[in-house]
Amino acid sequence: MTEEKELKTLVVQGAVYQTTYTWKFENRVNWEAPNPNHIYSFIPGTIIDIFIKPRQKVKEGETLLLLEAMKMQNQVRMPFDGEIVKIHVKKDDIIPKKHMMLEIKPARIR
Repeated sequence: MTEEKELKTLVVQGAVYQTTYTWKFENRVNWEAPNPNHIYSFIPGTIIDIFIKPRQKVKEGETLLLLEAMKMQNQVRMPFDGEIVKIHVKKDDIIPKKHMMLEIKPARIR
């Protein structure tokens, strides 16, 4: 006894297709555009040092904190001129990959 699946419309580069979705595809985690004002860990590790404080103004390229992973110290740098909104980690915290470390906001352009 086979179950009839409902055909769904799928558009790929302007071409329209009628297809069925697999269970895995229907239950996937939907992609979200990353928020440029959140800084996440790119690798699991330990926070060695934090060089900033909330409400501090920071220039692009300045080191915000050190993340030690696999016996290497990785500098997390400011991606643009801005201000630190909130720090979500403390020194000696062990964090997983994709852990939110900092919230930042861009500097106002005059």
